[in-house]
Amino acid sequence: MTDASLPLLADIEDAARTVYQEFQPTPQYRWGLLGERLGTECWVKHENHNPVGAFKIRGGLTYFGQMAQRGALPREVISATRGNHGQSIGWAARRHGVACTIVVPHGNSVEKNAAMRALGVQLVEHGEDFQAAREHALYLAAERGAHMVPSFHADLLRGVATYWWEFLRAVPHMQVAYVPIGLGSGACSAVAAKRALGHRVRLVGVVSRHATTYADSFAAGQVVAAPVSTRIADGMAVRVADPQALALLMPHLDHLVQVGDGEVAAAMRALFTDTHNVAEGAGAAAFAAALQEKDALRGQCVGVPLTGGNVDAALFAQVLADETPAPV
Repeated sequence: MTDASLPLLADIEDAARTVYQEFQPTPQYRWGLLGERLGTECWVKHENHNPVGAFKIRGGLTYFGQMAQRGALPREVISATRGNHGQSIGWAARRHGVACTIVVPHGNSVEKNAAMRALGVQLVEHGEDFQAAREHALYLAAERGAHMVPSFHADLLRGVATYWWEFLRAVPHMQVAYVPIGLGSGACSAVAAKRALGHRVRLVGVVSRHATTYADSFAAGQVVAAPVSTRIADGMAVRVADPQALALLMPHLDHLVQVGDGEVAAAMRALFTDTHNVAEGAGAAAFAAALQEKDALRGQCVGVPLTGGNVDAALFAQVLADETPAPV
């Protein structure tokens, strides 16, 4: 995938019509207390305010929408996830009457698993991390003759780009935006929306210090696998960067920031205290990165997406009590 294959403005606008059949644009607010913490103007895009509590739902809707337009809806889809992508695919599969199996690693979020099952998903637990779950999903898809839904694909980007399209249109004077990187769909969609709108915002990538495949791959100029030990940012717990995403991101991100679990937990507490919104670990990573760089942000308009709020209650209670589990 190259820059030329990123969704254009017309593609994103068409994707928005598909997304808005299920829910309306999510809000973005300028939060005063968060601004005081940063020492500058701070806007938050609330992707926690949609039907599955995370931005991924947009991609699932457009992925299935494109299959339906082509008359190519399968009888069954299979995919792998740490939770939010699986909810997205489960939601869209249910809407189109397609059977759905999702593979998650052992020890996955109890509440994300429950949410997927509630959407009619057949859940399979396999492996110790996302990469192992993904490989098993590929095996099951081949064995059953089912359609394997990837975690990174142009038809997913079309939908995910709609949230950045909303955000950048709502805050045309935004100067810096922090973009969490899991497997890459959210970050690549930020690039697509920026290009489509001709927005001048600087995009800063955010990775977990305990899942550094993208940081290591950026440094090497090619995909480098890295161990995953984060206990809190499961949405960023990727062991192997996607080569297509890497190629798209390297020319367009201003720089990368690595955030540790302690910083992410502090950002989760700050978001709850200042806005009374619940952020999962990956959902708070953008604000954690902004806090890390706040001395360089004075006088600038900063945008941070709260990409999801799907954190298990027990873990969130530990975070609020400042008892965050250490990385493994």
